[in-house]
Amino acid sequence: MEILPRDLSWLRFNARVLQEAQCPTVPLLERLKFLAIFSANLDEFFKVRVATLRRLVKLKKKTRAQLPQARPKRLLAEVLAEVQRQQELFGRTFREELLPALKAAGICLLEPEELTAAEREWVQHYFEDEVRNLLSPVVLDDTLHHLFLKDQASYLTFHLTRPLGPAKGSRAKKAPAERVVVMELPTKRHGGRFVALPGGAGTPDSPHRVLFLDDVVRVGAPGMFEGYQQVAVNAIKLSRDAELDIEEEVSGDLLAKIRSSLAKRATGYPARLLYDPAMPPAVLRAVKHKTGITDEELVAGSRYHNFRDFFGFPDFGRRDLLNPAWPALPHPTLPRTGPLLPAVLRRDHLLHPPYQRFEVLTRLLREAAHDPRVSALSITLYRVASKSAVVKALLKALKNGKQVTVVVELKARFDEENNTFWAEKLQRAGAHVIFTPPELKCHAKLLLLTRRDEATDEPRRLAYLSTGNFNESTADLYADHGLFTAHEEMTAEVDQVFRYFQTGAAPTHLRHLLVAPFTLRAQLLRLIGAEVERARRGEEAYIILKINSLEDPGMMAALYEASQAGVHIELLIRGIGCLVPGLPGQSETISQRGLVDRYLEHARIYVFANGSEEKIYLSSADFMTRNLDRRVEVAFPVLDESLRAEVRQLLDLERHDNVKARGFDNEYLINGQPPLRAQEAEYRYLKKLARPRRAKKPRAG
Repeated sequence: MEILPRDLSWLRFNARVLQEAQCPTVPLLERLKFLAIFSANLDEFFKVRVATLRRLVKLKKKTRAQLPQARPKRLLAEVLAEVQRQQELFGRTFREELLPALKAAGICLLEPEELTAAEREWVQHYFEDEVRNLLSPVVLDDTLHHLFLKDQASYLTFHLTRPLGPAKGSRAKKAPAERVVVMELPTKRHGGRFVALPGGAGTPDSPHRVLFLDDVVRVGAPGMFEGYQQVAVNAIKLSRDAELDIEEEVSGDLLAKIRSSLAKRATGYPARLLYDPAMPPAVLRAVKHKTGITDEELVAGSRYHNFRDFFGFPDFGRRDLLNPAWPALPHPTLPRTGPLLPAVLRRDHLLHPPYQRFEVLTRLLREAAHDPRVSALSITLYRVASKSAVVKALLKALKNGKQVTVVVELKARFDEENNTFWAEKLQRAGAHVIFTPPELKCHAKLLLLTRRDEATDEPRRLAYLSTGNFNESTADLYADHGLFTAHEEMTAEVDQVFRYFQTGAAPTHLRHLLVAPFTLRAQLLRLIGAEVERARRGEEAYIILKINSLEDPGMMAALYEASQAGVHIELLIRGIGCLVPGLPGQSETISQRGLVDRYLEHARIYVFANGSEEKIYLSSADFMTRNLDRRVEVAFPVLDESLRAEVRQLLDLERHDNVKARGFDNEYLINGQPPLRAQEAEYRYLKKLARPRRAKKPRAG
C-alpha cells in the first residue's frame, strides 16, 4: 500500500495556497492575503510537525526503529528541502510579482532608502509621536542573564558601533566599542504593521506610499542611541514548538516510551529562530548566547518576518483590488424576522455559511434564551470568537433560569486561552461546564434545545448539527454545512452524546448518527464494504468523500481494496491526502482533487451509492486516526429528500470545478469545458434559492 508521508502531503496543500498568491486572476490585495495565509500555515507547521520530527530524530536508534516512519531524519531532510524551495518561491512571488503589481496599481511598499527627504522627516516625527514610547530596549550585556523572546513576535536587533567620545571637559566614560540591543516590534499596540504616508492619489504617477513599521523604527531609532555613529538594524523571530504531535503515527506503550524519553532530554521546548541573513555575526552570537539557541534552531530568513501581518495591509478603499462582494444570503426556508423555533419544529433546514447568514444560528440561540417554553440548552464549544455572540446568548439563557450544559474543549490547539476564558465565565454564571479528559477531545459541533410543545405541553428536542465551529468570526471565511432538525430519533441520539459527556455512558443503538470513537470507524468500513460487495456483483458502486484530511492507514487500506474491487471513488481533499490515486492495480478507480479559493473548504461530506438510495452524511470528522479513535466526532445523515438534493448540487459543483481545483500533484484541472468556479457557482445557486421579499402593497389613497 503506497502512502505519501503526511508532512510532505501537507506541504503540497500549502503550495496550493501559494499558487493562489501567484494567480494573476486573483485580485491583487487578495493575493497578498494568500501570502499571509501561507506564512501563518508554515509557522504552525514548524511549531508542530517540524518540531515533532526534530524530537524523533533525537530518539535512541532502537526506539526510532519501531516508528511506522522509520527514518525521521530522512523525512526531516525532505521536508526542510521542500520548505526551502517554497520559501524561495514565496520570496520571488512577493518581490518580483506582487510588489511591481502593487506599484502599477498605485500602491508602493517602500524601503527606507526610497523615502524622499520630506518623507524621511515626516517618518522621524511619526516615530517620535506614535512609536518611540511603545519600544522597550533590552541591552545584551553582562547584566542580562537571559533574553526571553515571545513566541511568534517580531523583534529588531540594533548593532551599535563607532561610539562618540565624551564631550570635551566631560567626566563621562566613553561608551563601549559596540553594543547589541533588542526591541520587540510593537505591532499590536501600534495598531498594525504598516504606516501609510500622507499624500498620494493611488495612481502610478501619484501612488499611495506605505512603509513597514519595522522601517519606521529603522529611520527613527538611531536617535535613541545618540552615543553611537552607526546603528545596524535587523529582524529576528522566535517560534516556540508546540506539544509533541505523534498520536497519528503511534499509540499505546510506544507513545508513552517516546514521551518519557523526550521529557528526559529537554528542559524546555526547542525553538526556531528566524534571522535576517544581513545580521552582523556579533549580533547573532549575542542573541544565541542570551537565548540559549543552538545552530540547529537557526534558520536564515529575510529582512521582514511575520508575513501574516499582511492581513492588515491597507486597502485605501480600492474595491477593484479586492474580491467582489458576496453579501451573506437570507435563508430560503427560515423566517427572516419573528420566531425561528416553530419553523425548525415543522421541518429540517440546512444552513450553508458563509454563503448564508450564520446570524440565523445566533438568532435562534437568543430566541431560545428568552423563550419561556425552552428549559434546557446543551452545546459543544471547540473554537469560539473572542467576542462570542454564541456565549453571550448562553449567558442570557442562564440569567433567565435555563439549564445550560456546555462541553468546552480546552485542548483546541492555539485556542486554549480563549476557551478557558469563556469556560470560567460560563461556570461563574451557573452553567454546567464539562471538560473532556486528557486522552480525548470533543470535535463534534452539536447544539440541543429542550422545549415544551405548544399543543401537548410535552418536551420536544431541537438540534443543530454542524461541520463547523460555533464561531461567528470564522463563519465568514469557512465554508460549512449545518442541519436544524427536530427529528425525534436523531435528536434523541444527540442527547445520548451529551449524556456520554455527563455520565461516561457510551451512546448505544444508534440508527442515524455515526459517533467517534464508538461507531464511526466501524460504520464507515461497513459502508465502504457494502460498496465493494455491490461492485463485485456488477452493480453500480461509488463513494464520494469531501474531507480536509485523509491519513488513517485503516481507512486508506479500505479505499485501496474498494478500488481494486472496481468501486469508483472520488476524493475532494483540501489538506493532507496520503493515499496515492491512479496507481495501476492499486487505485486506478480513485481520483483526487483539492479546492483553494476565497473561502476555506471546511465541510466534510460522505456519499455512498447504496444501491438505489444514496446515503449522504455531513460530518465533523476527517479520515485521520485522531478523529476516528481519540475524538468525539459526529457524522449525521441528511434525511429530507429536497435537502439531500441541495447538498448533492453543491457537491457536484465542486466535483466539476475547472478553475480553482487542483489534482494530486497540484496541477490545475483544466478540461476544455466552459469555466466553472465552484464557490462562485454555489453562491449563485443559493442566491436563487433565497426567496425574494414580497413587495409592500402601496397604501390606498
